[in-house]
Amino acid sequence: MKIIVTPDGTAEWNDRRVPCALGRAGVTKTKHEGDGATPVGCFALRRVLWRDDRVANPTTVLPVAPVHPLDVWCDDPGDPHYNQLVRQPYDASFELLWRDDHIYDIIVVLGHNDDPVVPGRGSAIFLHVARPDFGPTLGCVAVSEANLRLILDACDRTTQLCVEPR
Repeated sequence: MKIIVTPDGTAEWNDRRVPCALGRAGVTKTKHEGDGATPVGCFALRRVLWRDDRVANPTTVLPVAPVHPLDVWCDDPGDPHYNQLVRQPYDASFELLWRDDHIYDIIVVLGHNDDPVVPGRGSAIFLHVARPDFGPTLGCVAVSEANLRLILDACDRTTQLCVEPR
């Protein structure tokens, strides 16, 4: 299955078309750390992380694990664990995964810049829960929790999320 994400903010799969949020800087073919853009390309769905204190375990064939309150994602291009899950305390720059808002209640880790990791080419690119107003992300793709659950239920281990260029 392919999930097609268009630059105008829609995600399509299995004859469904739903709104999605993209990076505040739109989409880009040349992703760089901190640019606020969603990278163009096709990315595997690697695994799912979820807040087991807030939401039910997502139903999917993908590997699933609960987020720990100290889990963070390294976004420091100079660190050997750049673009990887690490745990606090951590000396390098990172993004919190245990958030006060609900956008990371379910996180799908996308296969962006992970095989191999290239320092500075972008980190923490996820498919996650959209804000209620579908406000922009920092470079991720976000859909409603209900639609994220539908995607996870329908996907298989070969599913890709494909962000189209402008």
